Amino acid sequence: MSKDYYKVLGVEKGATKSEIKKAFHKLAHKYHPDKAGGDEERFKEIGEAYSVLSDDKKRAEYDAYGRTFNGAGGGGPAGGFDFSNFAQGFGGQQVEFDLGDIFGDIFGGGRSQERRGRDISIDIELTFKEAVFGVKRKVLLTKVGTCDECDGTGAKKGSELVTCSTCNGQGKVHEAKQTMFGTFATTRVCETCHGKGKVPKEKCKKCDGVGVTRIEEEVPIAVPAGINNGEMVRLTGGGEAVPGGTPGDLYVKVHVENDKRFIKQGYDLIMPLSIKLTDALLGNSQKIETLDGELTLKIPQGVSFGEKLRIKGKGVPKGGSSRGDLYVKIDIQVPSKLSRNAKKAIETLRDEGI
Repeated sequence: MSKDYYKVLGVEKGATKSEIKKAFHKLAHKYHPDKAGGDEERFKEIGEAYSVLSDDKKRAEYDAYGRTFNGAGGGGPAGGFDFSNFAQGFGGQQVEFDLGDIFGDIFGGGRSQERRGRDISIDIELTFKEAVFGVKRKVLLTKVGTCDECDGTGAKKGSELVTCSTCNGQGKVHEAKQTMFGTFATTRVCETCHGKGKVPKEKCKKCDGVGVTRIEEEVPIAVPAGINNGEMVRLTGGGEAVPGGTPGDLYVKVHVENDKRFIKQGYDLIMPLSIKLTDALLGNSQKIETLDGELTLKIPQGVSFGEKLRIKGKGVPKGGSSRGDLYVKIDIQVPSKLSRNAKKAIETLRDEGI
């Protein structure tokens, strides 16, 4: 047996016709030469295997003798599969396809696709505090939007909508396409009514009956708490409108200003605090400025350099009333010069082993 057609299609020898057809559809879609990553030789081999295994007589001959005796599976170009015969069926057999299932993304046929407006991308800048707690902003956009004169109907006020004569109110137009694979029926959105099935009897003057026009719109943007620099906020439907379809989306890229006092780590905040050597040895209380305002921090006796003091619930909001923590990182000031009295006092401490 020169070729194992079952192995080519990735099915067992006892596979049903339905399993063989399903395997062929999947592989033909994957290896079609017109697709990125396609493989013409592999595609021909798949077609050759299917032309044999999908026909009861040929399959029986192949199972018995390892070949067939009427062209496919032996002699002829590319191991018996003539690619030019695809339109007439594999090996003379008429094969039915759903162009939308197999090659819809190549030829654009088989199924109508919903129209969608263009996406819009903008940038906004936030302070560190705004990024931590979240903020609401409003931006003024000039874009294609729904006509406010006719509310998107395209009709003059007081005018009625009538059935579209191009599609007879169906909203779509059927066409037949002649391809290398034969004739396939396709469906597209009606360009006259944009898929609505109705057209205005009298057109809106502002949008000329289209239902969309160029507008200026103030768009509210709710930036969530804890957003990071470079992250995007997506507003579904905030992009440009399109006749008979759905609006695109608005993407807002966030730029967060650096803060000299705070570093964000997940839901926690870290801030440095420089204290005197005596405060580190004896302990003290010190006022600090947080994102929530001024707080008094108790510095414990014997605190060490680099130690972090935790202030619970003063970090980044997690949702609801829950928040991360604020950590104060201790930096101890070591004097570069000492007075005579200070030096004498420190020498006394050294004599005591401190």
